Amino acid sequence: MRVHGAMLLSSSLLLAGFEPRQAGDEAAVRAAINQYFKGHATGRSDEMAAAFLPTAHVEGIRAGVFTSWTAAEYSGRFTGRPAADEATRKRTIDRVDVSGTAAMAGATLVHGATTFTDYFVLLKVDGNWKIANKVYSSRPTTR
Repeated sequence: MRVHGAMLLSSSLLLAGFEPRQAGDEAAVRAAINQYFKGHATGRSDEMAAAFLPTAHVEGIRAGVFTSWTAAEYSGRFTGRPAADEATRKRTIDRVDVSGTAAMAGATLVHGATTFTDYFVLLKVDGNWKIANKVYSSRPTTR
C-alpha cells in the first residue's frame, strides 16, 4: 500500500505540472554562482571564467551606460588581486529556480558604495552547471 500511495502521489504531481528534480541540481546551481562569487572575491580571471560557458555574455547598465562583454572579456577585467575593500563586501544568492537542464538565479552584491542585482541564466552541459548569460543593474548602496 505504501508504494502504491507513493506512485499515486508521484503521478498526481506529474499531472499537476510538477516535474521531479534531480537530486542536487539546486545545490549545483548555487555552486556555480558561488564560483562566480569566488572570482569576485579573489580577483582572479581564471576563477571568474570557470563559472561561465565560453559563449556567455554579461550585460547591464552602470552609471547610465550600457555595457556588454563576452565571458572572456568580462573575466579578463579581473587583475588577480582582490578589491581593496573585499573584507566588507557581501554577496548573497536570493533565489534559484531549476527546470530540467535550465535554471535561473538572482543575487545581490554589495560592493562598497554600489549594490548590484545580478540575474543569471544557467545551463547544465555535460553534467555541469554553468552561467550561460548574466544581466545586472546597479544602484548606490543605502546604509
